[in-house]
Amino acid sequence: MPHAFRPARPRTVRLDELALVLGVDSPGDGTVTGLALATDQLRQGMLFAALPGRVVHGAEHAGAARAAGAAAVLTDPDGQAAARRSGLPVLVVPGVRGHLGTVARLLAGTATLPFPLFGVTGTNGKTSTVHLLHALMRRLGWRTAISSTVERRIVDESLPSALTTPEAPELHAFLARAAERRVDGAALEVSAQGLSRHRTDGVLLDVAGFTNLSHDHLDDYADMDEYLAAKAVLFTPARTRSGVVSLDSRAGGRIVARATVPVTTISTDPAAGADWTVVVRDQRPDGTRSTLTAPDGTALDLDLPLLGVHMAANAGLAVAMLATAGVPVPALLDATQGPLDVVVPGRMADASAATGPRVFVDFAHTPDAFAKSLAAVRAFATGRVAIVLGADGDRDTSKRSAMGAVAAAAADVVVVADHHPRFEDPAPIRAAIVDGARRSGHDALVVEEPDPARAIRRALAEVGDDGVVYWAGPGLTDYRDVRGVHVPYSSFRDAQAALTEAGHPAGVRHEHERVSM
Repeated sequence: MPHAFRPARPRTVRLDELALVLGVDSPGDGTVTGLALATDQLRQGMLFAALPGRVVHGAEHAGAARAAGAAAVLTDPDGQAAARRSGLPVLVVPGVRGHLGTVARLLAGTATLPFPLFGVTGTNGKTSTVHLLHALMRRLGWRTAISSTVERRIVDESLPSALTTPEAPELHAFLARAAERRVDGAALEVSAQGLSRHRTDGVLLDVAGFTNLSHDHLDDYADMDEYLAAKAVLFTPARTRSGVVSLDSRAGGRIVARATVPVTTISTDPAAGADWTVVVRDQRPDGTRSTLTAPDGTALDLDLPLLGVHMAANAGLAVAMLATAGVPVPALLDATQGPLDVVVPGRMADASAATGPRVFVDFAHTPDAFAKSLAAVRAFATGRVAIVLGADGDRDTSKRSAMGAVAAAAADVVVVADHHPRFEDPAPIRAAIVDGARRSGHDALVVEEPDPARAIRRALAEVGDDGVVYWAGPGLTDYRDVRGVHVPYSSFRDAQAALTEAGHPAGVRHEHERVSM
């Protein structure tokens, strides 16, 4: 199986044309037909981009690149000597990564696209909003393409994703292939890292959407101001033609103030004065119903098989983005008739059995995401609510205490387990979460149980048959990363096994608990 989409009919670009665009001397005659950052991604006639690495400069692999079919090398002054030893023509530019978008766009022919392109940024909700855009575009009768944390999809072809936002060569190749497949619209997740690390360079969106900003990624950014600035770059003319910004987090107003493109606003708070408003009317274990009011006063009913006010907000954002792209509101009114067929893999996946406690396994990994998802289950829970959580090793350590504090504030039972410790000692990771929970001032029962399998069973025992267990972090991943080894483990399947062991057989639930708002 290919690891990434490529155009079936790649463009051929002369090296002297490429050199002219880069503003460097031409390395001579020759042509290239694509761009790759790794030798295993190369095909005959492609350009190999040799970037500096942590240990070895990529130019040291130029010989292997030639053997894999590379026709030329793009590198920096530090790598040019090693690159020339390969015998390939060499283009030399300072800061290769900063030029990848320009080169990828030229080689892929993606300077202009024959379809509207949507991009979604924010701490939480990017994946859900992209999949909601996908569902709505399909309701409109469009052929679609999406790039999310979960998958890259073009019409009926799907590949798993390695990064939330792919590197520039892969992203432009994806868009070129989408154009070949004659899609009518495409949606992308745009991470802060994707913007800061030049992965989205050369891409011009028609509409950029902003969900929210909360504590995360402070291992990559010095503080929350720097993190916000990284995302605000998306709302400039070089990146998008227009934007839709949620005012549900305080950062929304700051994004609007910084934006240098036309911006429309949306909020779940009627007092926010947004152009679009979302009001949740009904929350159930199997979905959420809300009313979205457009700037012209048109009311659209949104019936989602997704849980929580935040999911209704994401759906509203998706609708507003389509409207901003020029889709008439009456067409969107038709597209939102009846329950929307949408699945967001790994987000609040329902592992519940036919009887017994409800169990939801989620991909959430920030304090804000925990708070929103726990509020969603509280809306229909009739018994105790437990959260099973852990934190990733080798990632932002500053949020761990806050994760515990939010968990203790919103749940009756907090069970802290190991997740992906990676190369960290897992004990201090758990200790930081436990300390945050116990210092929060709330009276939740806090339990430290390193083994995830024991943790879920302890949570089920604590909530009883009428409770709800929210397992935050693993989603539908089928492994745990322990010192670089992917140890097989599925939280979702183990939760189901634990319910079976407790006497709750698999099957369809027939009750329809709900709360009206």
